[in-house]
Amino acid sequence: MLTFLGISMVIVFTYLIMAKKLSPVTALVVVPIVFAVCGGFGLELGDMMLDGIKQVAPSAVLLLFAILFFGILIDAGLFDPLINKIMKFVKGDPVKIAIGTAIIAMTVALDGDGTTTHMITISAMLALYLRINMNPLVLATISMLSVSIMSGMTPWGGPATRAIASLGLDANEFFLPILPTMLSGMVSILFISYVLGKKEREKIGIIPVREVSHNELQLSEAAASVHALKDHLKRPHLRWVNFLLAMAVMVMLVTGFIPASVLFLIGFVIAVMINYPNLEQQKERILSHAGNALTVVLLVFAAGIFSGIFSGTKMVGAISNALVAIIPESVGTLFPLVVAITSMPFTFVLSNDAYYFGVLPILAEAGGAYGANPLEIARASVLGQPVHFLSPLVASTLLLVGMVKTDIGEFQRYAFKWTLLCSIVIIAVAFLTGAIR
Repeated sequence: MLTFLGISMVIVFTYLIMAKKLSPVTALVVVPIVFAVCGGFGLELGDMMLDGIKQVAPSAVLLLFAILFFGILIDAGLFDPLINKIMKFVKGDPVKIAIGTAIIAMTVALDGDGTTTHMITISAMLALYLRINMNPLVLATISMLSVSIMSGMTPWGGPATRAIASLGLDANEFFLPILPTMLSGMVSILFISYVLGKKEREKIGIIPVREVSHNELQLSEAAASVHALKDHLKRPHLRWVNFLLAMAVMVMLVTGFIPASVLFLIGFVIAVMINYPNLEQQKERILSHAGNALTVVLLVFAAGIFSGIFSGTKMVGAISNALVAIIPESVGTLFPLVVAITSMPFTFVLSNDAYYFGVLPILAEAGGAYGANPLEIARASVLGQPVHFLSPLVASTLLLVGMVKTDIGEFQRYAFKWTLLCSIVIIAVAFLTGAIR
């Protein structure tokens, strides 16, 4: 019964989102409540939802202050010189722009944080895409794929960290054999960027561009609204101060010296005081980003309700047990490969916490019956991350679609085949190199 309810809930939820029958916030809240009531969990719903909200609260706080922090830096014009230099280098060629986007995104994503990667990559590159009329979905797809590989497979990234902690593994033993797989993922991202850039070049050609003036430059307003920035907001004389502040925040983020949510709160306060010391200006800047910040935070809390009910009703465990039960013994020798393939749909419908702490231990235990090493199971579990990052349950993806001003369903339809291709490539390479056997 729980397995049927869980699968039905996921199918209905996915359909309503993809078909645009309900908004993401509404679907994330209404669908699990309805199915939980149908399963007889009505009296326990309050505690389940509260547990889910508590789980995502740190992410919501992080996103709120990250949006405000980068919003202030964008308003002050921190990224203007970078965009103009890139425009000079790429000379309006969509192929060069797409490949340049991939290099920037993969470099930034080394810190393991998807939110930071999207904030920096989209903020720096969106103006260029808009300037030559390139599809912003190309930018969003490349940024998301970069996060999925660089954050998903490094031991300090979220998914790998969870897999290692969940199964009590050694980080070096996990990571070194998967390095060739990670490199193949990077190559596949560059290839996908080339293909997407070439499609855009066939559509719009090579656009001659000149350096963009402050009056012409358009940037993302830190998450949702794309509109012209006003000259009076620019702070060119504070550019180096803002740059050093941004670098300091990034360094402390990577080192973990201060919790990320607190770090961005402090960074935002310093940024707004330095750039807009007038109290009325501060209020105006906060209000200009409030709409998008509220939208993203609402989505994160709604996702917490979905995952709280999904886990609290034990639907997650029921589905994973059913999966293990239907795997024929003849496939048992390929169990890590099975885990790699099923990680794509599993991580799409589950949060990383639910999958790595709820499902992965069950899969590792089942794999042990077939002689599969827990290290191989852990490596296999991160290979579906490109597809996972398409999920509306991923906070950084919600931020990403807001920054390029698109709908999650539209983004999923555009990016799905590329995420699937990337996952297939890294699964094949992991199998061929012996990272999974």
